[in-house]
Amino acid sequence: MSGVKRRIAILGSTGSVGCNTVELVAASPEAYEVEALVAQKSVERLADQARTLNAKLAVVADESRYRALKSLLQGSGIEVAAGADAVVEAATRPSDWVMAAIVGAAGLASTLAAVRRGALVALANKEALVCAGALATAEAKRHGARFLPVDSEHNAIFQVFESDEAHAVERILLTASGGPFRERPLAAMAAVTPAEAVKHPNWSMGAKISVDSATMMNKGLEVIEAHYLFALPSERIEIVVHPQSVVHGLVYYKDGSVLAQLGSPDMRTPIANALGWPHRIAAPSPRLDLAQLGRLTFEPPDPERFPALRLARAALVAGGGAPTVLNAANEVAVAAFLENRVGFLDIAAIVEETLAALPQRRVDDLDDVYECDREARRVATRLVGNGARRVSA
Repeated sequence: MSGVKRRIAILGSTGSVGCNTVELVAASPEAYEVEALVAQKSVERLADQARTLNAKLAVVADESRYRALKSLLQGSGIEVAAGADAVVEAATRPSDWVMAAIVGAAGLASTLAAVRRGALVALANKEALVCAGALATAEAKRHGARFLPVDSEHNAIFQVFESDEAHAVERILLTASGGPFRERPLAAMAAVTPAEAVKHPNWSMGAKISVDSATMMNKGLEVIEAHYLFALPSERIEIVVHPQSVVHGLVYYKDGSVLAQLGSPDMRTPIANALGWPHRIAAPSPRLDLAQLGRLTFEPPDPERFPALRLARAALVAGGGAPTVLNAANEVAVAAFLENRVGFLDIAAIVEETLAALPQRRVDDLDDVYECDREARRVATRLVGNGARRVSA
């Protein structure tokens, strides 16, 4: 990298992706100037990060935590703010590079604010493209912003997708670990507990994304995201289960070549790729030893075991507000599952019922997205409240 410091903001700095980003930035303080850090409510960790990185601004989304954050940063010279408007304001700061890692639809407004500044947006919040893909990509084009995908699979495709030869791309392939229940009998999956579902076999992730991996809804959402990132229709975006999580993505070209990106299952690799882009920077990720691995295996996903894949593809094809409904209903259902209010197999069932209950609608602006999101959450919450499990062993 050049001698000029890259000015950055990290939205969602206390989550898994955010903490890994902070680690990489802290390892090279001479290369970065931190404009803003944003967290939902973890003020102790946020304050530590802000002091370590000498951030100019620290924001906590939960306004009730403002006084605690203010106290923790007393005398540091770091500006403190709280609330939804402050989160968006952090994204509008004059940073060159923004990590968009606020989980769920809550990250939409701040991500779009960064896009409208023409920033480089490292996208870890897949909901920005799932819920508002057409809007976000149009705004990026209008304002000269660029998305740098951080999901390991999309980042893998990004690294081997020859943009100047996009016409020569036949299809792309996203890999999936299959989660912790890939080989569990389908009948037994009705009894899966939250503690089991969050134990991902390869990746260290938060509870929500771990459950999404177990249902493979994360892969369904990634198909929608890939559609917008790489301008490909659903039928040219394939999924294969790859339990070792070593090959993260492949691009098939019309000359018969297949380019793949490989690496150890460590989120610091794709984050470092985005943080340094268009250059490569050092990351402490474990180095891949193919001889030690011995073998890599691949298999098609089981549509009966993972109905979320079918639902996500159907939502993508339907367009409009359907992907927003899919995402919102899934967030409600996963939260209910983590609280032991619905069963594991009920997650996809609730999403499907919510999609069926709501009419198709256009999404022309962020207000439309929020309205779709609210309606889907209302319906999904009612379905959760019905109490009876929809799917049993």
